[in-house]
Amino acid sequence: MSSREDCQTTGVVFNIQKFSVHDGPGIRTVVFLKGCPMRCRWCSNPESQNPEPELAYNARRCLDVSRCGRCLAVCPNDAITSRDDGKIEIDRLRCRHCPHVCVSVCPVQGLVVYGTTRSVNDVLAVAEQDAAFYARSGGGVTLSGGEPLWQKDFSLAILREAKRRHINASMETCGLVAWETLQESCRLLDSIFFDIKTLDAAKHQEQTNAPLAPILENFRKMTAEFPDLTIHVRTPIVPAFNDAKDDVLRMIELVRQYPNADLELLPYHRLGTQKYHFLGRECLMEDLTLSSDVWACL
Repeated sequence: MSSREDCQTTGVVFNIQKFSVHDGPGIRTVVFLKGCPMRCRWCSNPESQNPEPELAYNARRCLDVSRCGRCLAVCPNDAITSRDDGKIEIDRLRCRHCPHVCVSVCPVQGLVVYGTTRSVNDVLAVAEQDAAFYARSGGGVTLSGGEPLWQKDFSLAILREAKRRHINASMETCGLVAWETLQESCRLLDSIFFDIKTLDAAKHQEQTNAPLAPILENFRKMTAEFPDLTIHVRTPIVPAFNDAKDDVLRMIELVRQYPNADLELLPYHRLGTQKYHFLGRECLMEDLTLSSDVWACL
């Protein structure tokens, strides 16, 4: 595709985080895209899972219907009602992800939308604001999510245009994508973060609602076909899932087989708990804590 066509391609982005230093070399701009084929029980970005924009409600900010109530009056689908305590309640089945006029009338940002449609040119314009920092630190742009390749056309257009503009590009992926899509993205990347949660297929299916085999197959193909690509395997250490010593040692042994890959173990955290409540969803792992001796084998 031409540069003009790529720049006009659009997708749904729920955050652009500037000055990141943990998602690739140097100082980076991380673009978070909506949509993911997995449903990890510990996901810290629940707003990333569904591909469409989502309405979120923070009851602590709400002024109560007795003092405001503007959102009830403007909802075209009668999806917002009042509760006995004066707060509002959202019927997620009635909410049609309309232009969210309820958000525009909320004076305290008690209602917000996770996800906006943006063009490739818009995304890279934000990134290029920090071009001087990239040049000095070796930084650039990192695509994340969700799963960025869930929005295949948008992500590949960003990567192609970033290459034309000589912007260093990285991406974090869960690996559960068609090989041809991953292959095409790897040709445009300077580095990649490849998530492997566990090597136990049954636990993987149970805890992520997704199969393990195609992820490992994509990983093997990627390491073989792209020996010069910097590959970082990321594994979140999750309580009662993969925090046993044997789990960690198996992951270390797997990555050691591939000279062009390294392993990064990520500690479990509960930073996304509030967002589940904002979306009217249950946080399934809210009360878990990490085993204190999980790092003893390292």
